[in-house]
Amino acid sequence: MSQPTYNQWRAMLAIAKGSFRAILRSPSAVVFSLGFPLIFILVFGFIGGTGPSIRIALAPGSDTANAIYRGLKGFGNVSIVEGMTDAEVLADVRKGHITAEVTITRNSNDTAYPRYTVHTTTSSACMDKFPLLQTVLKTLNADVDERAFPGRPSFSTLDKPVVLPGREYREIDFILPGMLGFSLLSAGLFGVAFLFFNLRQTLVLKRFFATPIRRTYIVLGEGLSRVTFQLLTAVVIVGLGYLCFHFTLVHGWETFLDMMILSFIGLVVFMGFGFIVSSVSRNESSIPPLANLITMPQFLLGGTFFSTDVFPVWLKKCCNALPLKQLNDAMRNIAFEGAHLWDVRYQIGYLLLWGVVVYAVAIKVFKWE
Repeated sequence: MSQPTYNQWRAMLAIAKGSFRAILRSPSAVVFSLGFPLIFILVFGFIGGTGPSIRIALAPGSDTANAIYRGLKGFGNVSIVEGMTDAEVLADVRKGHITAEVTITRNSNDTAYPRYTVHTTTSSACMDKFPLLQTVLKTLNADVDERAFPGRPSFSTLDKPVVLPGREYREIDFILPGMLGFSLLSAGLFGVAFLFFNLRQTLVLKRFFATPIRRTYIVLGEGLSRVTFQLLTAVVIVGLGYLCFHFTLVHGWETFLDMMILSFIGLVVFMGFGFIVSSVSRNESSIPPLANLITMPQFLLGGTFFSTDVFPVWLKKCCNALPLKQLNDAMRNIAFEGAHLWDVRYQIGYLLLWGVVVYAVAIKVFKWE
């Protein structure tokens, strides 16, 4: 009787299944892929959308029976600190913990206009928030003027603004795609680098060679387990953002599927970096420094935690050359702006170009033993 043909695909799936179980049992894999991104999402999700917080304190003897005080107390982003002495307040103003000490004084002539004087004391440590406080005070004062003296002559008037229909942009709409990219890059690079280095060091690959399975199917099996785990992680990240923090998915399931396809493309590209690092590393302790040389510039310059619009022009060009930046931009365009995969074809093409270059290098330097 003829021997049954060795099934390469079945062997590949067996490798993938075993590798997937190993990933689930690895605390570091779960923490880097799911733990850190979820922590960032929870933090930014709870603070997102509230705007900057302005802390003020009233000076002793300030008048509180007026519309300005009531407006400050009811303004969402302004909190009034109480229970501190004047010396303690001024000390915190100098340190930047309190934006300003506000003094509201009623003029002695009750019939005079204006009837109140608002004085603020701040410091150079508060210059990031003090202009916002000034805007709030001017707005409240203008509102009181309009109610007290409607229709009075003015140098100029502002018509009622035309508010165009649009979606509310929350902090989570920026941070979640960045955290998803963070997770994909970390898992693709660190996961693959440590995996294949350990497979060589423990002679597991050498044992694989004693079986009829081809080398291509070994790589595919290990890669399939990594892709499956990471896409499940992406589902959890996007699902948590949507259900708990109202992350914007413009077209619902269609947008979600587009994000998953984009996550798959990004992960496959980032895994190529892991193959390179695993091959050029001489020992396990050299993997983190080499991996950080690739990941840290992308985390900082790829629009992961903050927008790159604040950078000078020359640095923006450097940022746009990074694959993580292109992935983050495409994710945000799809999730919030309602773009489809064809609309972000430039970013996808850029990622695929990076993939060609990275895997060309990986094939050149990859070591089996």
